[in-house]
Amino acid sequence: MPQSSKIFLKNRALGYVSNHIPCIVRYVSVRQETVVVTCVGKALHTYGSNHLSLLTVSDQTEEDISCFCAQGRRIFTAAGSTIHCWKRSSFISSTFKGHTSPVHLLLPLGQFLISVDESNILKVWIINMQELFLELTFDLQTFKISAIVHPQTYMNKILVGSEQGTMQIWNLKTSKLVFTFDGWTAPITVLEQAPALDVVGIGLGDGRIILHNLKYNETIIEFKQDWGPVTCLSFRTDGPPIMVSGTVLGHLAIWDLEERKIASQLLDAHSGLVASVICLANDQLMITSSPDNSVKMWIFDQPDKGARLLRKREGHDTQPSHVRFYLGNENHILCAGGRTLRVFNVINESMNYSMGRAAYNRKAIKKKEYSSLMPDITEFSFSTARTKEWDNIVAMHVGIPIVTTWTYDKRRMGDHKLLPKRWNNTARAKLNVFATSVHVTHCGNFVLVGYSSGNVDRFNIQSGLHRCTYGEPVAHKGQIRGVTVDALNQFTVTGCNVGLVKFWEFLPKKGTSSVTKCLKLTLGSPISFFRTHEESSLIGVILDDFCVLLVDVETKKIVRKFSGHTAQVTDVAFSPDARWIITASIDRTIRTWDIPTSSLIDIFKVDSPCTSLTMSPSGQYLATIHASYLGIFLWTNKTLFSHVSLKPIKEHEQVPLLTLPHSASGEAAIELEDEGGSEQEDDLCDKSPEQIESLITLSGLSSSRWANLLDIDLIKSRNKPTAPVAAPETAPFFLPTIPSKDVQFDLTSAPSEEERLRSVSLDALSAQTSFAKLLAHCVDTEDYSPIITKLKDMGPSAIHTELNAFGFDISNLDTLVKQFLKMINYMFRTNKNFELSQSYLGLLLKIHGDTISHSSELIESLTEVQELQQKEWDKLQSNIQYCLCVIESLKM
Repeated sequence: MPQSSKIFLKNRALGYVSNHIPCIVRYVSVRQETVVVTCVGKALHTYGSNHLSLLTVSDQTEEDISCFCAQGRRIFTAAGSTIHCWKRSSFISSTFKGHTSPVHLLLPLGQFLISVDESNILKVWIINMQELFLELTFDLQTFKISAIVHPQTYMNKILVGSEQGTMQIWNLKTSKLVFTFDGWTAPITVLEQAPALDVVGIGLGDGRIILHNLKYNETIIEFKQDWGPVTCLSFRTDGPPIMVSGTVLGHLAIWDLEERKIASQLLDAHSGLVASVICLANDQLMITSSPDNSVKMWIFDQPDKGARLLRKREGHDTQPSHVRFYLGNENHILCAGGRTLRVFNVINESMNYSMGRAAYNRKAIKKKEYSSLMPDITEFSFSTARTKEWDNIVAMHVGIPIVTTWTYDKRRMGDHKLLPKRWNNTARAKLNVFATSVHVTHCGNFVLVGYSSGNVDRFNIQSGLHRCTYGEPVAHKGQIRGVTVDALNQFTVTGCNVGLVKFWEFLPKKGTSSVTKCLKLTLGSPISFFRTHEESSLIGVILDDFCVLLVDVETKKIVRKFSGHTAQVTDVAFSPDARWIITASIDRTIRTWDIPTSSLIDIFKVDSPCTSLTMSPSGQYLATIHASYLGIFLWTNKTLFSHVSLKPIKEHEQVPLLTLPHSASGEAAIELEDEGGSEQEDDLCDKSPEQIESLITLSGLSSSRWANLLDIDLIKSRNKPTAPVAAPETAPFFLPTIPSKDVQFDLTSAPSEEERLRSVSLDALSAQTSFAKLLAHCVDTEDYSPIITKLKDMGPSAIHTELNAFGFDISNLDTLVKQFLKMINYMFRTNKNFELSQSYLGLLLKIHGDTISHSSELIESLTEVQELQQKEWDKLQSNIQYCLCVIESLKM
């Protein structure tokens, strides 16, 4: 059974930022920056707070992450009943197993990790040993745990809140209940430590916020917000006594604790509930996240002690409906989701942006009058010919005949709303007609709109004026399902749900405003929609009987028919060269058809039906969106990088089931963790291996230590002083004396008579240096690691001197050179210190080349080194050429 697609390889997902799980922040001293960690289902995203740029993306867990927390360099996540500990925010280093129900609360406390599952069992783990230390079981009827916090200065104690409204303090060392608080007869949703000792902020399900002193069991302040339950709390620690609370309606309330009143409010800070709000330590910045797929950074610089939006990262908060690569920039993807049109960048997610929400009156939206919002966008069309001059994108909406214009260049909704004059005076609520198909001509001047009433109209996109009507009185008797124009604006092609395709002249006759004559093509089955290849005369006509027909506009005939889907076809895309046509269906399959041979060449199945797909202008990526998913999924075209045999697929062959690509990867080279750390933390972190398999490895030394070895003579002569060094002045001669009545000289430091008679050792007369002796010893042991380590510690001048010193011992010169060649052979054989071995070999040949050329034994040793060097270089060159080819293909 095939395990993958022949053509497409999983790449990554775009458009995921956060979900309903509260985010966390942690400070990374290496970057000197606070990072924000968010959850996107089965993975974690890490953003830098300086620019909210995506830094890293973690691996995926088997189940969705239900909660997570951080302690120092560690991040703990709960996925189902399993708790994972992550290293560098990316890789799982250890797991904690023991819960039988999904975990929904986590809290680190020193060497312990506290977890609470849905069966109301609290467990305390020893982090380093990954062992269970304590287990407490609570009654679901009397005390169901809903929040947990560690009060500052309360050693080994935790404060636990319940849905019944009561609180308890437990000592984990003694496993005893310390105190029980009566509560406030409302579910506790949030517990947050206040900057003041003994004070805890308590958020309740009825909207009340309590600041309670634990030591004296007294309520200090009580607030009440009118927007429902409190979802999160945070306190500023940079000076002003400010508390911020989040609500289920997406509003933020800013409370002044000194004046005991609300200071400001941020209405509609998020379109969904506020999952988390975090005021950064000793800073006037605040981070919020929400299940509307956004993370926002706010700054407290307003005169009313309020905050304003500083930066944000966001994606679609509802399932996308239509996706297309923008032909003017192959790295940009246009995607419609809900009322919003967004642009996603396939290279850098920091360059994503929103064009805003569709509205009847944009000024009213700025005043928070949401009744003027338009229905969701169902489909859009665009042209790149007049991008800089006027609007170049048009979109149709659910259930209304109005078609809106958008401008890619100005990144916003346009000023025109296209509607024929016959419906101008009709009330919006009484219109039973809606737009069903839209197309922008290749020249970028006109828009054709098809309606459910059978009308087809043409508008000028620059002025928004109506220019032409097709048909008299209507173009089709049924609902218009497709409308398009050829590349030269000669023919207008329309299709309806009766299965009839009509070819009209694009321009009406002079003196008229409608086109009445047409050619007809009967297909025999209702049409679902049209898809056009801009650079050819082919039109893809998708039928309700799950077939795809290719119609040639020039000949006005059906040239190809593709059938095989077992459910409704949702979208069709052409390859840039019009050789393939890619189809997606409700049957969860994505099929690739070869147009010249009219055969199926690739098929794979996904977990969720693909609702829209598009191929990049270069053919590098296939982008898909799927039901119940918020993101855009990218697939790489393997045929651009390697040869793929595309044989026709038979009907009885099994279809591979592929999982969707996971979240986008950040910058892999960024190191988020501190270099230092405690021994306990080092247990959870792996060191980088010295060598990966048998790959060629470089030494990592600075190039100044080896690159200039061959030019040492030139460097010395260039650095030689122009004048001789002046000798220092002689110090005055004197004899040390001992303080006494008589003059006595201090002769303790003078050498004795025995010391003057020095014995001469025979070893001192040897011409071999310590380096040459160590080299000889390494040859006997066949381990050259010590001599290589010594060479790496020496500077270029010292290495040059040692190799020159071989010539001092004429009798052993050939032996020393042969031993050095064996060391070079060893370096090539182990594939380590590749650049050092090349440099050392070049220096040896420069100094002792004449000696080697006069010795047959040395020439034989050098030949062995040359063969091994050529072998390793061919391997390295092959890998370099492969990488260069891949890079060039990516640039195309």
